[in-house]
Amino acid sequence: MKATAGAPACEATAARKKKFPHETTLSCYHDRFDDKLRIHAMSDLFAASEAKNRERAQPLPARMRPRCLAEFCGQQHFLGEGKLLWRMLKARRLGSILFYGPPGTGKTTLARLLATETQCRFRQLSAVTSGVKEVRALLEEAGDELATSGKQTLLFIDEIHRFNKAQQDALLPDVENGVVILVGATTSNPFFTVNDALVSRSHVFQFEPLSVVDVKEIIARAVADAERGFGRYEVGLDDNALDFLAEVSDGDARRALNTLEIAVLSSDLFRTEPPSPLQLTLEQIADAVQRKAIRYDAAGDEHYDAASALIKSIRGSDPDAGIYWLARMLEGGEDVRFLTRRLVILASEDVGNADPNALPLAVAAMQACELIGLPECQLTLAQAVTYLACAPKSNAATVAIAEARRDVTEARIVPVPRQLRDRHYAGAAQLGHGDGYQYAHDAEGAVAAQDYLGVTREYYRPVERGFEQELARRLGKIRAILRGEAETNSNA
Repeated sequence: MKATAGAPACEATAARKKKFPHETTLSCYHDRFDDKLRIHAMSDLFAASEAKNRERAQPLPARMRPRCLAEFCGQQHFLGEGKLLWRMLKARRLGSILFYGPPGTGKTTLARLLATETQCRFRQLSAVTSGVKEVRALLEEAGDELATSGKQTLLFIDEIHRFNKAQQDALLPDVENGVVILVGATTSNPFFTVNDALVSRSHVFQFEPLSVVDVKEIIARAVADAERGFGRYEVGLDDNALDFLAEVSDGDARRALNTLEIAVLSSDLFRTEPPSPLQLTLEQIADAVQRKAIRYDAAGDEHYDAASALIKSIRGSDPDAGIYWLARMLEGGEDVRFLTRRLVILASEDVGNADPNALPLAVAAMQACELIGLPECQLTLAQAVTYLACAPKSNAATVAIAEARRDVTEARIVPVPRQLRDRHYAGAAQLGHGDGYQYAHDAEGAVAAQDYLGVTREYYRPVERGFEQELARRLGKIRAILRGEAETNSNA
């Protein structure tokens, strides 16, 4: 019955298709167009779902990246109003840039924001995983885009110091011609690790660790943000917990946010359905931190900066600062032999004869550290650092040898006076070597009125501190005798 009833309709449809064939073509076109729309809609649906899944998998620091410059915290010494990078942005003339500083201070984030602010295409490479082939392909793509649309590409290269010379050189032509705006990021000093040619074409901006206030602001934003952070849950921190987290993060926003996320997600209250209100305590934050990582590169800037701070603190007679920098270097894995060598040098350079016991003590500390090793030798190092910091200071011997060497290298060489020349060989007497020499121990007070140099010079000038006060008094009398300006004093 159904087939019989439908037969006339089918015949009518067939007849209409035969009479109006264009309707069939148009109908097929509409069907295909509808199919494409459905496929496109499905594709958009899948893409949105995939993007949402990827976002859910992102750690809190990635989700909380600032989306505009107004949300960016820190680095106001070059990004604040009126500062260099601010002026470059305002003029829309960035040029090539190198960001240098510790992790977690916003180098990658700021590079993305610069691309947004200047309406450039953003492309990113990692010097750890990319080579010349990838660099050249991206530069060619950037050149094509500039030629066709007039739009510049901001190329961000993370860990740019990992590129070798050839890889860095490959960037130079397109950087010079303005095909790309290069933003390189590095945790190592670019003046030591990046090609001079690239550094000379770039503005170098040094990132500093974020302040405690900045870190607190970033944490508070993550707690309050309902879209990307924990704002849709009832999460809070005790004041002392917030203070501790901001301090222990050492100016690293990534470390602070990672710790916050661990503390929240590992809480039993947060894992209930729905999550219960959670107020994080100091104990919970401390547990999430565990042992904090000490940022210290034993072959890079931190090594030299910390060593400089240690020496300058001891020279400045601050035992507390000296102990802190010693602890910082030990926790960072510094070589104990390097530390002891520096202390022995300092004992002569900065204490000198103001305390003649400083050098033997520093040498004894070096030998003790060699014998006992860590961790016990930290006690010996602490003793040496505090003694040297508290000792009276004199650089008189340091200045004396520097001035004498400068005279040797820059002035006329002073010949050895004839009476001081060696006479312990055959023929020396015929040359007159040693004639007129006065044996000091035969003179009263063991000081003979005799010229030992041939020219008038005073290199050693004792200071009025420590034992050098006594040396200065004695030396004044000795010099008077040497020059024949006073009678020999047996008490000299």
